Amino acid sequence: MRYIEAIKEGLNLVHRMWQLVLVQLGMVLISGIGFFVFVGIPLAIAFILFSIDLTGITQKDILYLLKEPSEIISKYFGVLLFVITGLVVYIMAAITFSIYVFGGSVGVVGKAIENRNLKFNMHLFFSEAKRLFLPMVGFTTLVGIVMIIAAFILGILGGAIVALISYVKSQDSTLALFISLFFSLILILLLLVLFFGILSITIYGTAALSIKGTGPLKSLKDAINYIMKHPDAFWFYLILFGGYILISFMLVLLSYPFKLIPVIGAFISFPYQLISYVFQTYVGLIIIAIMFVYYYSTEIYKVTAVESPAPPSHPIDEKIE
Repeated sequence: MRYIEAIKEGLNLVHRMWQLVLVQLGMVLISGIGFFVFVGIPLAIAFILFSIDLTGITQKDILYLLKEPSEIISKYFGVLLFVITGLVVYIMAAITFSIYVFGGSVGVVGKAIENRNLKFNMHLFFSEAKRLFLPMVGFTTLVGIVMIIAAFILGILGGAIVALISYVKSQDSTLALFISLFFSLILILLLLVLFFGILSITIYGTAALSIKGTGPLKSLKDAINYIMKHPDAFWFYLILFGGYILISFMLVLLSYPFKLIPVIGAFISFPYQLISYVFQTYVGLIIIAIMFVYYYSTEIYKVTAVESPAPPSHPIDEKIE
């Protein structure tokens, strides 16, 4: 499948399942309410229980906190413990809720790719969210472990390069400058390859998890094998990721003029920020749909086509070269 065909199919899919954008907005709203409940209210209660006067916390106290944090922390240890507990509970709840909503969203996208006549409904969303929740937890955990291992390896390489440069610098400063630039470029290139490689493996692994229904470890292995067999899929992801970054940058850039307008600018800025977030969410869902369509057409359909010589019944499949 050509890139442009995958983009068109992804746009059509998200247009057909536009309710997913509202689901994402609902998640943000619920997360905001959750922050108020688990962090804001405990903080207010803590100030009341410990009779802390907010007017007493002056700039002098803040500067003193930066110099002598232990005394201030011991003074307000109860408040700090109370607030940290609420913050930890909120973070755990927010992560769990985000994985649940994301699992439901990608599950609906996967089902919509397999069935073009499928319409969005909340029963389907909750069904997919329930089906993919535990696999998504396992998969995100594996990806997190991979990122930690990659960061550890890069840290060792960076330390070795610094040690090598220090040794060469003691021998020849000119050679040390050349080696420093050379190995720094290699390290930056390796960092970019690992970063974008892990991100692309994550999105294609999520596609395998959603469409194929494989387990977390199998999905991760399938995604790695898929990238190895289809390097064009990696470059496609880079193009889409670059497009998303460019769009986000343009939206941020367009928001600056509102800040220059006194008083009215703040009121205009709020609806603009809301519209910007909705648009970014919409673009993010489109990118996920495009990647899923490309994965389905280049990986899953080709396998089923080999197993069954029946003519394709899916409009996406007919475009495969």
